[in-house]
Amino acid sequence: MKSTLRAFLILALGLVLGVSLTVGQSVFAEREEKSAATLPLAELRTFTEVFARVKSDYVEGVDDKTLLNYAIRGMLSGLDPHSAYLDADAYKELQIGTSGEFGGLGLEVGMENGFVKVIAPIDDTPAARGGVQAGDLIIRLDDTPLQGMELNDAVKLMRGQVGTNITLTLLRKGEEKPLKITLTRAVIKVKSVKSQTLEPGYGYVRVSQFQAQTGTNLIDAVSQLKKDNSGSLKGMVLDLRNNPGGVLNGAVTVSDAFLEKGLIVYTEGRVKDSQMKFTATPDDVLKGAPMVVLVNGGSASASEIVAGALQDHRRAVIMGSKTFGKGSVQTILPITNDTALKLTTARYYTPNGRSIQAEGIVPDIITDNVKLTAGEKSSVEPLKEADLSRHLSNGKKPEGAGSSKPEAGPAAAEKEPLVSSDYQLYEALNLLKGLTILQSRN
Repeated sequence: MKSTLRAFLILALGLVLGVSLTVGQSVFAEREEKSAATLPLAELRTFTEVFARVKSDYVEGVDDKTLLNYAIRGMLSGLDPHSAYLDADAYKELQIGTSGEFGGLGLEVGMENGFVKVIAPIDDTPAARGGVQAGDLIIRLDDTPLQGMELNDAVKLMRGQVGTNITLTLLRKGEEKPLKITLTRAVIKVKSVKSQTLEPGYGYVRVSQFQAQTGTNLIDAVSQLKKDNSGSLKGMVLDLRNNPGGVLNGAVTVSDAFLEKGLIVYTEGRVKDSQMKFTATPDDVLKGAPMVVLVNGGSASASEIVAGALQDHRRAVIMGSKTFGKGSVQTILPITNDTALKLTTARYYTPNGRSIQAEGIVPDIITDNVKLTAGEKSSVEPLKEADLSRHLSNGKKPEGAGSSKPEAGPAAAEKEPLVSSDYQLYEALNLLKGLTILQSRN
């Protein structure tokens, strides 16, 4: 029994180290001699004893492969919410986003206290249209409770055949009772960059997710906005709200578009390959025009890199609410042809050396996302000097009838004012106007 336990212990050591072992006493002896001084043999011996006890005494029989998979998953889940062991099914799920279409809800999710937490709903998806918000905790999918369930298993439940329904039970800050939202699965296709002119000379670019071509698409969008506004922009709003992140190179390219020099972001980890630095190249697509970047609690990872870089270089005013705080780098390490390890290998740092991890980016100007409604308009206008009888003139000739302002037409009446539809964007536009005035006076 002792020799069997000893052999199994050495095999367990090899599994922990990730080495391939050949069964043989000489190999065991050599490996044991080299590892004894550095490995926690007592704890590994406890592991083998627990393994043996589960094998012999658990109420139902469990095969060795299953138990070892559980052990690996448990080891990784104890590290942080983003490290995970990807078995064949989970690895395939990871690749689906780039290898084909799938039916889903359009949610970027993570784990918190045993529940699935919404990092951000993705634009133009069932989740965004259905009212799911960043920070929501999903506690149930249909009749299935999620507490204690692995994230990959929860994602599988949310995916499914296009056109089918699923009911999410959510816990939301500020709500006394759980909310139930029924969504219809759809094909998830994310358009990462959208743009429009807010007012003549003032552009708006929305980045919903960072993909491989996001940087190129953003530069194209800014070029089009310039053409639409007589060749230049007075200022621009970059909207990164509810942007869950994505490809690192996309964030670097977007930051570089507005910076002419200096560090954009750097990463630090224990291994050499995880230590990287990214710097800006000359040319600013806005030629120094003022910028406001909108962020909120759903802005994570790559969007925090952009906000942090532009804030540290004083290139833009960051407005909104504190960001999510995901400042870690995950690396996919293949183990076999169909399994892999998703392991956190580094942390992101802004140009000034600020760690994003669990800190997030604090905006320069805090604005809540409130809904404003117009009050009843009084039928009686307040009196002004010009309304008083026998008021003095200002020495100018009275304006002709043709100079009066035209009344708003039906199209203008139907359009919801920006202040009521998106208060944060309304404030960003006002700030841009002020910055433009100040810049013109310098």
